[in-house]
Amino acid sequence: MSAAPVLSMPSPEPAQPRLSEWQRLVNVFVNPSRTFTDLKRKPSWWAPWLILAITSVIFVSVVGNKIGWERVTENQIRLDAKAVERMEKLPAEERARRMEISTTITKGFAYASPVLLLVVAAIVAAVMMGSFNFGAGAEIGFGVSMAVVMYSFLPGILKTPLTLISVLAGTDPEGFNIRNPVATNLGFFINPVEHPVFHKLGSAFDIFAIWTIILMGIGYACVSKLKRSSTVTTVVIWYALITLAGVVLAALF
Repeated sequence: MSAAPVLSMPSPEPAQPRLSEWQRLVNVFVNPSRTFTDLKRKPSWWAPWLILAITSVIFVSVVGNKIGWERVTENQIRLDAKAVERMEKLPAEERARRMEISTTITKGFAYASPVLLLVVAAIVAAVMMGSFNFGAGAEIGFGVSMAVVMYSFLPGILKTPLTLISVLAGTDPEGFNIRNPVATNLGFFINPVEHPVFHKLGSAFDIFAIWTIILMGIGYACVSKLKRSSTVTTVVIWYALITLAGVVLAALF
């Protein structure tokens, strides 16, 4: 009698080593798939948020010291022709009072940016979670979605040193735009007063925004069973809709 054939069982794939928070932070730049895949094991967003918060505080502190919040506020008002017209019609005393209030508000929002970042990230995470869960049948929890979004925002920390170098190198305070402070997009080179629509549209084509979109698409593909092309396309569509809304508002107002 011949011996029964021995069935070979497929060997299980070796488990991926767990990443520490620091390894996640590094890998999001060099090997993002590893970071996002690890988020399925333990979704957390505090580490990237903390890094983004620290760089944000450093940024607003340097801007406040080198540019000054009154100058920053004046520059923002000058970008709105109607706001300039309203200010010019006011008596000098009332104009000074309004300017002081506007400066305080601008400074307050700037230093509150870490909190505002959390709010924005939560909204984006909820929208993307709903899009993939209800639109594509994925099963992504809010914690995982929040982690993907926050890690995708990390390239923004590289924009801060570029801006600080420009400010410390002696950029013209009168031309400083805190909303678009460095030439990483086409809108930087377009006058927002003369061409508000083209400025808004050009600002959307930002190196770091595109980087974030790609990372977010990779992230949602890694934490779900969806194809990367589908997740990237979904993120691009949402970004395009937001950009279109901004362009329409710029055209109307």
